[in-house]
Amino acid sequence: MTGYNRKRVVITGVGAITPIGNTQANYWEALLAGKNGIDYITHFDTSRHDCRIAGEVKNFNPYEYMDRKEAKRMDRFAQFGVSAAKQALADAKLVINNRNAEQIGVVIGSGVGGLKVMEEQQTVYINRGPDRCSPFTIPMMIANMAAGLTAIHIGAKGPNSCVVTACAAGANAIGDAFRLIQGGYAQAMIGGGCEAAITPVGMAAFAACKALSFRNYDPARASRPFDKYRDGFVMGEGAGILVLEELQHALNRGARIYAEMVGYGMTCDAYHVTSPVPGGEGAARAMRLALKDASLTPEMVSYINAHGTSTPANDSTETAAMKSVLGEHAYKVAVSSTKSMTGHLLGASGGIEAVATVLAVTNNKIPPTINLENPDPECDLDYVPNLNRDCSVEVALSNSFGFGGHNVTLAFKKFHS
Repeated sequence: MTGYNRKRVVITGVGAITPIGNTQANYWEALLAGKNGIDYITHFDTSRHDCRIAGEVKNFNPYEYMDRKEAKRMDRFAQFGVSAAKQALADAKLVINNRNAEQIGVVIGSGVGGLKVMEEQQTVYINRGPDRCSPFTIPMMIANMAAGLTAIHIGAKGPNSCVVTACAAGANAIGDAFRLIQGGYAQAMIGGGCEAAITPVGMAAFAACKALSFRNYDPARASRPFDKYRDGFVMGEGAGILVLEELQHALNRGARIYAEMVGYGMTCDAYHVTSPVPGGEGAARAMRLALKDASLTPEMVSYINAHGTSTPANDSTETAAMKSVLGEHAYKVAVSSTKSMTGHLLGASGGIEAVATVLAVTNNKIPPTINLENPDPECDLDYVPNLNRDCSVEVALSNSFGFGGHNVTLAFKKFHS
């Protein structure tokens, strides 16, 4: 995307439904307070499961955003996505009408899609026969429906797609939305991720591949990124959505600007299905590409919202990648993993973490990494342990990495006209 006059892109709206808050204001307040969102699973009976803890969204009422008939025809992941998108659009005060609908689009990613409805309908098929399966099974299950249904609900007729890159999906979606505006294909985009994979099969499958924490005896401290005694990630659910807008379009309508998005880097490890390449070479390249895309030097970075999953492999590898990219400056950069509070939202993680990163830039506040009590010697950077920090945040990066070797880095900075 070099060699021509790229449009500047700003963030004008944010929406979040998370295990620690169902609006962006509540989410941000909880992040700064170091609130724990992990507890015992209530969605289903976990007595046969090795892992019985997760970051569930609490007190979510989809009827605040859609009527009952519409809600019943959506899987939970799509309910989250549509609801957070409506929050973000209202926050941006962006009105979609016949004059601008074709210039406003949606890109929402999901790592898994409608796992809940797929499991439920499989049970119906086995117990009651094929003719009793719901005609809405496929529309409720397929991952693109969060993007499609959001467009239907808000009337956005511009570019529309869904990214399915595992735990990098939400970040990829935001990056792709950014590129569409930069290239002049849209004036505004709704971008982010949503996920609802806290289901019997979802939990069993991730447990089977030894990705999850089995700290059932202490759920509040199970997600402990960069800690010596971390033992896996904790599943989360929810959605994080940004409204991205071409700068002049935002200025013309007097929009409030949270931050400017300036860089997008994505790479692949091409190494292993689930494990990151040793040394974090792929993650490092994504970070370098984002900085290059933004015309930033490593010394300009103030804050990194780390992927920080709390798995043994990720945290040390990501630390190595950050040191590779930033050199000695890595020790001066504040790094935190908000997954310590929310758990890992898979395809939605890049969305809610981009929201956190943008709000850090806006508010000059850095959320903490909670549960960091015994630092891993291999993880020797400043992870803002346990308490938030006041800090001027001029430039911030958000990292997201996914099964399959997907690596994404998003770059944001303070808006200056």
